[in-house]
Amino acid sequence: MPGPASAFYRLLIPAIVLGPTWFFDRDKTRMDAKSLAIIAVGGLFFALDLAFYNTSILLTSAANATILGNNTPIFVGLLTWLVLRRPPSVTYWLGLALAMAGSLVIVRGDLLRHVRLGSGDAMALAASVCFGVYLLATERVRKTASTIGFLRLAILSSTVFLLVINVAMGTSLTVPSGRSWAALLGLGLISQLGGYLALTYAMGHLPATVTSVSLLSQVPLTALLAALLLHEPMTGAQILGGALVLAGVGLASRRKHPSEEANATLCEAGEHE
Repeated sequence: MPGPASAFYRLLIPAIVLGPTWFFDRDKTRMDAKSLAIIAVGGLFFALDLAFYNTSILLTSAANATILGNNTPIFVGLLTWLVLRRPPSVTYWLGLALAMAGSLVIVRGDLLRHVRLGSGDAMALAASVCFGVYLLATERVRKTASTIGFLRLAILSSTVFLLVINVAMGTSLTVPSGRSWAALLGLGLISQLGGYLALTYAMGHLPATVTSVSLLSQVPLTALLAALLLHEPMTGAQILGGALVLAGVGLASRRKHPSEEANATLCEAGEHE
């Protein structure tokens, strides 16, 4: 399936699942116009993130897409510094550098076999920028919105934007026969609903800078799951890289800038679980 089409179904499925929850917490999830606008902007950028990344993985190697698509912490740190005027701490940048180095060690073999850069690589990098904007929007609104309330609106807005993107591009939304629906259900219920339910909850307690670096742990976890489920042997480089990533995540999370600590306190105070 084309990247934007699979991204649409990845969001449509959890949007359908979350829809009925509105009847149970509609009185607790009312938001002002500013919050709704921020959610819509975040939804747009998340839709672009999925459209870019799902397309990039078809045009470049998995290693390139992994490295370039996981540059989000860099852009989150820069946007937090330049736009929100909250410069991340030195330990954040050191931890980020360590985690990025570990990711590079894990996929270096595949990178060496595919060193050419093309449109797919540019799309993976664009996806990381868009995801960074989405994380900052999430952090802003999660100060006052509940996990389910935010996630429901964010996924719904992203679904609408992806539908518009697919229609504008003339992309077919036909689902191929066979196991395609099983794969789409896995994307929608596990990767999107399960993964982003946990992520959205975390964003109510942690700043976007710390969360974005923590997401780099998906690289060594992918290698570990491949070993357990697909019987792919783990190499020494993967073990070393995984240790570097986890050490970097721990370092970046160990100390936060005072302004970020105050922000985290506000997030916890405004939690409506």
